[in-house]
Amino acid sequence: MADPKFHKRSSPQSIKQLAELVNADIHGDETLLIEDVAPLESADDKSISFLDNIKYKEDFKNTKAAACIVSEKMIEFAPESCTLLVSKNPYKSYALIAQNFYPDALPESHISLAAHVHETANIGQGCIIESGAVIGENVTLGDGCWIGANAVIANHVEIGSYSRIGANASVTHAIIGEGVRLYSGVRIGQDGFGFAIDPAGHVKVPQLGRVIIGDNVEVGANTCIDRGAGPDTIIGSGTWIDNLVQIGHNAKIGKGCVIVAQVGIAGSTVIEDYVVIAAQAGIAGHLTIGMGSRIGAQSGIMQNLEPGSEVLGSPAVPIRERLKHVAYLKKMTKPLKKTRKKE
Repeated sequence: MADPKFHKRSSPQSIKQLAELVNADIHGDETLLIEDVAPLESADDKSISFLDNIKYKEDFKNTKAAACIVSEKMIEFAPESCTLLVSKNPYKSYALIAQNFYPDALPESHISLAAHVHETANIGQGCIIESGAVIGENVTLGDGCWIGANAVIANHVEIGSYSRIGANASVTHAIIGEGVRLYSGVRIGQDGFGFAIDPAGHVKVPQLGRVIIGDNVEVGANTCIDRGAGPDTIIGSGTWIDNLVQIGHNAKIGKGCVIVAQVGIAGSTVIEDYVVIAAQAGIAGHLTIGMGSRIGAQSGIMQNLEPGSEVLGSPAVPIRERLKHVAYLKKMTKPLKKTRKKE
C-alpha cells in the first residue's frame, strides 16, 4: 500500500467506472466499490490488483484482492471470490487505474521569493518556480510549468506548457516541447565532447548547436544530453529515457524510443523511431539504428542495424546467434570441469 504521507489517494471508484476507464469486461460482482490498488500478495477486499505474468499465478490463486485485472488466458487461475477486469493489456490497464487513484498532486501556482527570475523572462499562467531556481534572460516557460528547487534554466531556453524540471537540473541551449519531464540532476545542453586531438594539446571544437526535445518526453535523473556541435541534438516526441544515460552531441533519437539506465550513445548516431535499448548498452558514433530495433543489455553496437533488428552481446550479433555462442562455450568448458575434478 502507498504511504499516505507521500502519496495522496483519490476517492473510491466503482468497478464499472474502472472498467469503462480501461475498456475492460467485468467478470463477477458489478457492484464492487474499490478504494485502492495493491500487489497480489498484499491486496485486501477493498483493493484491485493485476496479473500479467504466469510466473505469479500462485500469488493470484491466493490473493485476497476484491478485483484483479487479467487477460483472458489467466481467467482459469482466478480465485472464486475475485472479480475480474478482463483486458487485452492488463499492465497498461493497471497503470491507468493506478494513475486514477493517485493523480499527480500539483501545489498551488507560485513563484518563490527565493527564486531568481530575470525581468525579461516570459512566464506562462499557473507556473510553479521553487526556491533557489534560476530563470535566465529571455527564457520562455509555457503555462503550468513546474521548475524545481535550485534548477537552472539558462538564457533564451524555451520550455513548453505543463513541463516539469526537477530539482538541481540544468537546461541550456535548448528548445523543449510540452508535457516534458526532466528529473532531478538532469543536464541538458552542456558542451558536447568535441575536440581535435593533437600531441601538443587537444583543441576544443566550439559546440554551436542546440538540444531539441519533442513533446511528452521523460528524461531520468542524472542523465546528460549534450548539445550539437553544429547540427542539433534531437530527442523525438514520446521517448522515455531512464536514469544515468549519456547522449552525445548531434545524436538524433526518434519518436517513442525507450532507453534504459546507463546506456551510452556516441555523437552523430541516429536512433530511429520505437527502438528499445536495454541497460548498459553502448552505441558507437555515426551509426544508424533502424526503426523498431531491440538492443539487449550490455550490448556493444559497432555497426548499423537494419530496421527490426534484435541483437545482444559485445560486439552485438543477432540474439539467436549470441545464444548459440553461449551454448557452444558452455559445451566446450564441460570437459575442462571434468578434468579438473580428476586432478
